[in-house]
Amino acid sequence: MSAPAAEAVQEPFSRKTLFWGIFASLLAAAGFFLLSTYAPDFRQPEGGATPLSKGGSGYAGLVEWVKLTGGLPYMAKTEKDLSRNILLIVTISPESDPEALKNIIDLRQDLPTLFVLPKWQTLPLQTHEGWEMKIERLPDPVVNDWLGRITKAKLGEGKSTADKIDIEGHLVAAPDDLQWIADSTPLIAAGDGKAVLTKLANKPFYILTDPDLVNNAGLKDPEKAAAVFDLLASLDDVGVMFDLTLHGAGRKYDLARLLVEPPFLALTLSVLAAAALAFLHGLGRFGPPRTEARAIAFGKQALVDTTAMLLKRAGRIEELGDRYAALMRARAGALLGAPQGLPGEALDRWLDSRDHGETQGFSRRFKAANEAGTLAQMHEAAQELHDWTTRRLGERR
Repeated sequence: MSAPAAEAVQEPFSRKTLFWGIFASLLAAAGFFLLSTYAPDFRQPEGGATPLSKGGSGYAGLVEWVKLTGGLPYMAKTEKDLSRNILLIVTISPESDPEALKNIIDLRQDLPTLFVLPKWQTLPLQTHEGWEMKIERLPDPVVNDWLGRITKAKLGEGKSTADKIDIEGHLVAAPDDLQWIADSTPLIAAGDGKAVLTKLANKPFYILTDPDLVNNAGLKDPEKAAAVFDLLASLDDVGVMFDLTLHGAGRKYDLARLLVEPPFLALTLSVLAAAALAFLHGLGRFGPPRTEARAIAFGKQALVDTTAMLLKRAGRIEELGDRYAALMRARAGALLGAPQGLPGEALDRWLDSRDHGETQGFSRRFKAANEAGTLAQMHEAAQELHDWTTRRLGERR
């Protein structure tokens, strides 16, 4: 097989194709990450007592009624929206977030706000999407818990005997199981001292105790729908805004969102830039590729190094001084031509006699190597023994 053919088999894709493939994959991953992070903001809360629910306890009909009468119903999804100076309608459901309600109250201390209390426990209707079936009325303690978060009041005990309710001059039928609170100066009354709509004394807060006056089930009565429109106009003629934060909109903070929003966005961009530079750096090579070294090298030097490493790991190097000295004694005797069979001390004296410039030149060095207690001392004594032998051998030649 020729060289070009072999190269074609090894690289089926060009570098440009690989680069654009990787770039497209990274771009798709980034898009998926961003869409997953912000997906909750694009999903409108549906079902239950929300402004977008088409069930009986929902308020989609009220939103549509505002549109049909020439108004523009705003939807509050963020804290910035909640700060607008127009009437905010807060529809409370049993599943609402108490912390979100507290946040609304704190942000709108001086802004007109209408709180609609919950009343019914419902379940989704399986045979019709978006609809629901009424199970039972919520217990008074549950409703009072929500009411107590707004003002110090509780639902009145006993049923109202009023058949009609006057709403801005419109006499409408009173809802079943009417909810009311005691108030001497109600805005909408269901009898003496029984308020259906009341206003707090120290805040521009309005409380509608019975949601059946404004929810989808209640607005099926045209007279009641006209009365509700006049009621909203009397509270604030500038506009109407419906709250969605109480039902989950705009409150999905997590680690992913922190990474792509200030102030941590700068850190994320820095990390991505560093990763891109590292990737570009890895595309090129500086110098020829390094060959992989053998696990066990060849040669005497490699053997010596390996032996020394094993002795060092075993902790036996400091014990080799006497053995090295004996080895150097025998080697020096053989190189300098010492008589055969001389014992250790006799051989030392014979080697000393070969040194005419120093008394006991070999014996002193031998003793230093034999008594070396540290690696540094043994290295120094071994170097002197080696130098002595080399010098005497040079003199002999």
